[in-house]
Amino acid sequence: MNWNIKWEKFIKTMQSEYFQELLMDGLWNTVKVAVFGLLIGILIGTIIAIVKVAPKYKRTIRILDKICSVYVAIFRGTPMVVQLLLAYYVLLPSLNVNNVNALTVGIIVFGMNSGAYVSEIMRGGINSVDKGQMEAGRAVGLSYNKTMLKIVIPQAVKNILPTLGNEFITLIKETSVLSFITVYDLYTALTAIGSKNYEKMVPYLVMAAIYIVLVLLITLLVKITEKAFAKSDKNIATKKTKEVI
Repeated sequence: MNWNIKWEKFIKTMQSEYFQELLMDGLWNTVKVAVFGLLIGILIGTIIAIVKVAPKYKRTIRILDKICSVYVAIFRGTPMVVQLLLAYYVLLPSLNVNNVNALTVGIIVFGMNSGAYVSEIMRGGINSVDKGQMEAGRAVGLSYNKTMLKIVIPQAVKNILPTLGNEFITLIKETSVLSFITVYDLYTALTAIGSKNYEKMVPYLVMAAIYIVLVLLITLLVKITEKAFAKSDKNIATKKTKEVI
């Protein structure tokens, strides 16, 4: 196995502007699907979590709770690749929808899948917030929804931030299945680069290195955000102490 020859082939291939753009487009699509998928997942997950923890006095809430349970069961019970295939090759054609590109489908499916997992993460975060916070909000005249959105949810997000970071990392790694619906992601781009000279070992090693770098960057971002929240909480506590003194 001559590593020098393999690396030379890869470097020579990457000198082509076409393959450089291919790699950057694949990397950009990978990051785009993961970022927007997480944002959609946080939105869906928060709504589901609020429904799940809400008092079940009203019939409407009980019905919504059942619907949310089915939603979570479906998206947590089937692999991401199956969801992509069903959405792109079964659902859209059956609805006669032909003008939606594969990347958009990928973002939506990733977001809906992430929402099922984030809902459980968010529910745990909400339950970790002291119940007195809800009572305090209601005591000053806020409605249940306003108390949840303005007081409980912000505290819950701080508690679950590391877990959300793990969800982001999972989405980044799972983007490799986007090739099943013809999306040019990082995996597809480097596979195409490897096919140029029938040498895929180096491109796949580069792919692994890029994924590792992305994961390390996300981990660093989460740590920086955690420190920012901790510093903010410390400043608020210090300010309150000074006011008491």
